[in-house]
Amino acid sequence: MGRRIVVSGGGTGIGLATAETFAAEGDRVVILGRRAEVLRAAADKLNAAHGADLVTWTSADLSDPEQTRRAAEFITADGDVDVVVTNAGGNVAPSNDGTLEGIAGQYQRNFEANVLTAVLLTEALLPHLTRPGGRIVHLSSVAALRGPGSYGGTKAALHTYTFELAKRLGPEGVTANAVAPGYVEDTEFFGERGTPEFIAQQIGQTLTGQPGTPVEIAAAIRYLASPEAAYVTGQVLHINGGAQYGR
Repeated sequence: MGRRIVVSGGGTGIGLATAETFAAEGDRVVILGRRAEVLRAAADKLNAAHGADLVTWTSADLSDPEQTRRAAEFITADGDVDVVVTNAGGNVAPSNDGTLEGIAGQYQRNFEANVLTAVLLTEALLPHLTRPGGRIVHLSSVAALRGPGSYGGTKAALHTYTFELAKRLGPEGVTANAVAPGYVEDTEFFGERGTPEFIAQQIGQTLTGQPGTPVEIAAAIRYLASPEAAYVTGQVLHINGGAQYGR
């Protein structure tokens, strides 16, 4: 029997690729997100490819404590969890209208979408995380180093939360790490902003002249969640083609 894996934001993009990486190895995966129809379609696709009932799903707004609590109860009804991947989030800040109220709204919305979704899910599942051997992997971003501020600041907050968890849980044999991608193609992240010009600019910031792919990010997550990574904790793994150097 495989391990039990939880992936938030698991219906599309990096989260879906991550869920598939684990399901392909026979692990049981629970994917979470806000859109039930997207999660259902993703679970059906993965189960058809890798075996019936390996992937289950539940919808929740993970920035809300009560919805997160219910999601955790659903997840742990069948037993403990081995791996938690907090991938939900994105740059959800509205356009800046120049007012202080508008700026406050930008920071508040991105904090809820990127920090609370990771912290609340992790804390809700901590009592049910395998000890020793449990793994926590947060999804950060190159934006933690380069901005924009309201989004990048929330991803930087995940770095400090990762370090806190690594210190808190290390004596119990649990690791906590983060993966910080740069521009990754084939995701919904940029939406209408993903024009050809914008994409070219993002790729131009790399040293390799190419975008990342969801499968590449999923492979890094899979390593950090593996038994072989027991000596890796409190780390932020940058996967961005060298874009963190500020080209």
